[in-house]
Amino acid sequence: MPDILVDGKYELNGDVYIQGSKNSVLPILAASVLTYGVSVIENCPALSDVRASINILKYLGAKCSFEGNSLTIDSRNISDYKIPDNLMREMRSSSLFLGAILGRMGKAEISSPGGCELGPRPIDLHIKALSELGATVKHKGGNILLQSKNGLVGSEIHLAFPSVGATENILLASVLADGITVVTNAAKEPEIEDLADFLISAGANIEGAGSDKIVIKGVRKLFGTRHKVIPDRIVAATYISCVAATGGNINLINAVPNHIRSVISAFEEAGCEFKERDNILSVKANDRINSISTVRTLTYPAFPTDAGPQLISALSLSKGTTVFVENIFQNRFRYIDELKRFGANIKVEGKVAVVEGVESLSGTECECTDLRGGAALVVAALAANGTSKIRKTEHILRGYENIVRDLSGLGARIKYI
Repeated sequence: MPDILVDGKYELNGDVYIQGSKNSVLPILAASVLTYGVSVIENCPALSDVRASINILKYLGAKCSFEGNSLTIDSRNISDYKIPDNLMREMRSSSLFLGAILGRMGKAEISSPGGCELGPRPIDLHIKALSELGATVKHKGGNILLQSKNGLVGSEIHLAFPSVGATENILLASVLADGITVVTNAAKEPEIEDLADFLISAGANIEGAGSDKIVIKGVRKLFGTRHKVIPDRIVAATYISCVAATGGNINLINAVPNHIRSVISAFEEAGCEFKERDNILSVKANDRINSISTVRTLTYPAFPTDAGPQLISALSLSKGTTVFVENIFQNRFRYIDELKRFGANIKVEGKVAVVEGVESLSGTECECTDLRGGAALVVAALAANGTSKIRKTEHILRGYENIVRDLSGLGARIKYI
């Protein structure tokens, strides 16, 4: 992958279009497995994780084609139920296919998901929920095999934790199940609503998506449909962080402010100004932002863990000290050692990071440790004096369609080399 080269200390100004949501499109692509027809996914971002999902769909027997930002999927000839290990390893959220394949084929087999750079991502809640729908679970070497010889049956499922992935897998598995499924303590993220909207447009019967109680009435069949993916709230939060660090005035086109209220609130406390009109969110930042009170990541609608690294990066130039508490991923702070190369003053103890703002950062060479940590390095490089080189940019390509193009359009001196 090419490195990213950034000449810092340039204000950002202008318009930037917010791409389709990564965290929405991946479960929607998995959901296409359940349809007997052709589906068109509009506003589909061209990400490496999307390409990995397409590879899985093709392996299962689907036909896929991109035209602009629209992905067409023909799922009529899906015939396989197993995802091989090499395809599982291409994308960390490939376990989302479990519920969809099980729902369509009556059985599903995947390799056991391991950890990632953010720590273990066990799917215990997923497996437990699917077993409550009537699936039997077998461990074959390093693989997990789920079967429902007599078909899945609706059930009442209470999640011990409002897991997004578990909620999505329950939706995917239960829409074709016999009877009614009731999910309590469900995840409430906008991406859950978007998945439900796709399934409903394909013929599913779902009520309550976006609340902590979802009711799914099983139907006999789903059909091909057309669906437009919601804008990516984390990309919007990233570009807010960029302008907060550099100063300037940008317009986020196609952003949904209601999806990022906690992010807007944090940056308003830091001194940024926001204006909302139609589908445009305007962000203005002057010189140097202020520190803010304690920030804690939690499930939606609280501050999202995926926006934390970018916020911390911007706050490294703030006036004062901010305490940041990470409650979702145990290894989220790995990128902070790379931020320190710029001169950031951040101390980490367990799940707490104390950010003491400095007057300036200096350009440096650094490397991405993960997707959002990579975005944090871009934020720092834009605000730093001098030139920075960012390596291992393949992490960034998992979630940002073209961050270099977008930021160049706002006046940043940034390019691939």
